[in-house]
Amino acid sequence: MLTIEASPDGSVTLAGRLDAVQAPQAQAAFDRLGGRVVVDCTALDYISSAGLGVLLKTQKRLLGAGGGLRLVGVSRHIRDIFVYSGFDQILEIEPAA
Repeated sequence: MLTIEASPDGSVTLAGRLDAVQAPQAQAAFDRLGGRVVVDCTALDYISSAGLGVLLKTQKRLLGAGGGLRLVGVSRHIRDIFVYSGFDQILEIEPAA
């Protein structure tokens, strides 16, 4: 299960699992965003390659329009996935405190 909450200020909160089942819902939500988007990943428990694809597609689209993604509150486990996949070189990632 994945919960996506978008705020009027352009920030997004993800909670649960961003996997292949949830990727279409997540992509639809991210496709509505523009500019510099801050994604709170504090409650994100899991991300699959499909979830990484959603973030990559969104990052490319936003960068092309002068914006981008910034992930905050990223747990050690999720950060490891970003590092192993090389996504730490593509996305701005701020680890959880």
